[in-house]
Amino acid sequence: MLTSSQIRQQFLDFFKSKEHQIVASAPIVIKNDPTLMFTNAGMNQFKEYFLGDKKAPYSRVADTQKCLRVSGKHNDLEEVGVDTYHHTMFEMLGNWSFGDPAQPTAGYFKKEAIAWSWELLTEVYKIDKNRLYVTIFEGDSKENLPKDEESYNLWLQHISADRILLGNKKDNFWEMGDSGPCGPCTEIHVDCRTDEERKKTDGKTLVNADHPQVIEIWNNVFIQFNRLKDGTLQPLPAKHVDTGMGFERLVRVLQNKQSNYDTDVFKPTIETVEKITNKKYTASDSKKDIAFRVLADHIRAIAFTIADGQLPSNTGAGYVIRRILRRAVRYYFSYLEYKKPLLHQLIYLIADQFKTVFPELHQQKDFVTKVIKEEEETFLRTLEKGIQRFNEYILDTIKGKRIINGKFAFLLYDTYGFPIDLTILMGKEIGWVVDMPAFEAELKQQKQRSRAATSIETEDWIVLKSNSSNSFVGYNQSEIKTQVIKYRKVVTKGKEQYQIVLEKTPFYAESGGQIGDRGDLQFNNEVIEVMNTKKENDLIVHYINKLPQQIDAEVRAMINVTKRLHIALHHSATHLLHAALRKVLGTHVAQKGSLVNDEYLRFDFSHFAKVSDEELQQVESLVNEKIRANIPVVIKELPKEEALKLGAMALFGEKYGDIVRVVIMDENYSVELCGGTHVGNTGQLGYFSIISESAIAAGVRRIEAVSGLAAENYITNQCQQLKNIQITLKNPKDIVKAIQQLQEEQTQQKKYIEKIEDRLRKTIKDELIHKKEKINGISFIGSIVDAPNADMLKKLCLDIKNEFLNSVTILAANIDGKAAVAISVSDDIVQSQKIDANKIIKEIISPLINGSGGGQKNLATAGGQGVSRLSDVIKGVRELLVKKII
Repeated sequence: MLTSSQIRQQFLDFFKSKEHQIVASAPIVIKNDPTLMFTNAGMNQFKEYFLGDKKAPYSRVADTQKCLRVSGKHNDLEEVGVDTYHHTMFEMLGNWSFGDPAQPTAGYFKKEAIAWSWELLTEVYKIDKNRLYVTIFEGDSKENLPKDEESYNLWLQHISADRILLGNKKDNFWEMGDSGPCGPCTEIHVDCRTDEERKKTDGKTLVNADHPQVIEIWNNVFIQFNRLKDGTLQPLPAKHVDTGMGFERLVRVLQNKQSNYDTDVFKPTIETVEKITNKKYTASDSKKDIAFRVLADHIRAIAFTIADGQLPSNTGAGYVIRRILRRAVRYYFSYLEYKKPLLHQLIYLIADQFKTVFPELHQQKDFVTKVIKEEEETFLRTLEKGIQRFNEYILDTIKGKRIINGKFAFLLYDTYGFPIDLTILMGKEIGWVVDMPAFEAELKQQKQRSRAATSIETEDWIVLKSNSSNSFVGYNQSEIKTQVIKYRKVVTKGKEQYQIVLEKTPFYAESGGQIGDRGDLQFNNEVIEVMNTKKENDLIVHYINKLPQQIDAEVRAMINVTKRLHIALHHSATHLLHAALRKVLGTHVAQKGSLVNDEYLRFDFSHFAKVSDEELQQVESLVNEKIRANIPVVIKELPKEEALKLGAMALFGEKYGDIVRVVIMDENYSVELCGGTHVGNTGQLGYFSIISESAIAAGVRRIEAVSGLAAENYITNQCQQLKNIQITLKNPKDIVKAIQQLQEEQTQQKKYIEKIEDRLRKTIKDELIHKKEKINGISFIGSIVDAPNADMLKKLCLDIKNEFLNSVTILAANIDGKAAVAISVSDDIVQSQKIDANKIIKEIISPLINGSGGGQKNLATAGGQGVSRLSDVIKGVRELLVKKII
């Protein structure tokens, strides 16, 4: 039986024999495409070739691509683990042909793609031909698209007509999105059922019917149209082939398994989880076995995404990764009864399994392990709080209905990360049900808010010059004459803006942490300000607020030179900082993110401890030493392999071409692959100063620093602050000693005030005790007191609570014009009569004083604006005791 590694290699070797260039997988995290967070299909890294924004370096390419499908149109998350063939992260084997109108014979189209797919599956992989079915596009009269007769006739050379099935537009017409390149496709399906099952039911009736054993294995897409915003289809000048074969499904078929999870791709992970949890995987549909599959799938998505540079966070792509990780934690917590961090224990196994095909994880396995472990520990604590909140809710809710409010279920989902099925399960265990319509309504509102916040309407490009290149010349030129190639209107949050593309541009597009250039475009006598410059794949896009009157006129493109210089200073400083950190802290330091603008630099790096003040001083001194050395900044373009031999540092998660740009600041100090703008020599930086150092994630530290004029301004401001302190302290000879003396005096003053407050509190307490009255067997004290702060009010209530059994105390005060209230209930009363201080504060007192508050059942506080209602507060609680309704 072939191993998964052998299967992958045979695919690549086969297409190499067909004159395909084998290329590496692109990172799973996408950085220069505003329409995508993650690589969700094999074609993503070739998107600019299909769009015509860039000429492909090779006409034929094959690869295996890491993909992630967990959000947007391609969202398989809820099916993952439940069925046997959906995944979050998966490998997409693909072969590609990039058409070129100038060289029509260099690529290929339907004939070769169909013949080679059949040859590989049946002759190399030896799949039984009688188990294969193919689908072709049946046509669409609404779109005026005919049946794909060409594919049909080509398939007849390999397979009988009764195995060629017609597919509708949904299944057999592939589109990149609402607009863009598209075309008909032909899918290959395989019937993995037993011979007995196949005799009972004809396999062709199960194709595209979501049968778990009759599955799509390969899709050949023939990209020949471009869909415009209005839905119109235009023929492309060159035709392309884009194929994708799910690696995990292919391995399942070739290893004769009934589930992807039974193959050697996932089995080692499942076996390791069995050992960790002391549970047995039986491949059933039970929640326990679904949990095994969820872990085996999710750990790959989490690990490879972090290795490619995306840390878990609360926004954007980072939130998606955190959501996947938390889904995995919930499953092992709830269904494998494992209450400690588990996922991080699987990283070394996954890293070793993929080290020859995706080595980036193996190179960072310690870092990725630490990040995941801390995320797990944090969420396990959150889960405990959520379960406690759930139990409190059940105790506080009227028992007769036994319905969990939908808004509360959504609170658990949104705040504590509980999936709705966990809330349903916890409710079911005690005989409660969730109000699902109310939950769905809350979820729908959240999604609508999210969509509204990120809504972008993009119109079609209006092309002024077709077949024109879009090149960056800004390394050496700050001002050029050029022309607009194309432009379009975009609407973001209701605000209109325009994007234009120039034939040549000096404007640097936001990339590699460096912000985009700003400046001006002059059309005749009309000047249009460029607000930002960004990349869309490899297309340099300029953002402007209005169109010029003559958009087709010659353009004088001018960057803001001063702003660019300050940006370049900080980018060069970032390189010097990176090298200094590696010298001082160790070579384990690797860049994990950066921001370079004209005001400061921000540099994130891997390191497992706080950087000490002494280490920061060493780093700062080393950078300034290199600045004083006035080292020439040498920039070369070299083949990637040659650059790496030179010692150039490549960043994880970046996609590099065969020819790379190398920035050298002394070959023995700093050599990095970088596309950003830099100074001519390090002396231009003037001075470098670190502003702050902090932690931003497990194993990731952040330094903020300044250089050049920004450093000069920072030091000037710091000196001025020091001078102001000196003046305030009446010019002492030793400022530090003077501040220490002030601190000592403040400490003594604080102790003295505390003594006075303690005496005052005792006096007030004694007075209050004399006002005690009995109400239905409960000792009640209620009074408006003269307290200097809310903390004393709380301490008074606590003192009285500890003095008496069977007591309820409610105290109020006017503190600086605002209402403050504290209530205490003795523990015996809480237990015997179910009186709840927290509930009284929230339901009765807070509304009275137009404020808010909370606390425990035996002690709670509130604050608000309604000073005039303090008497009503005391009276209200007293009446509750009289009427015995609390």
